Amino acid sequence: MKNLYDVQQLLKKFGYIIYFKNEDDQLEMMEQEITSMYKAMLIDRDTFLQARLIINQRRVENK
Repeated sequence: MKNLYDVQQLLKKFGYIIYFKNEDDQLEMMEQEITSMYKAMLIDRDTFLQARLIINQRRVENK
């Protein structure tokens, strides 16, 4: 995974399509779903950490 689009595609693979007009809300929901997927052992630790890193980088860019 290299960018937010890749994170969205990962979520889409599991049936999650997340879109909010407010990008901060969208990033928060994406992070919650990624965390839920990790806790349910649907994704491995490296994928989880990479997705969180990308989401957090996007938050910093938006500030």
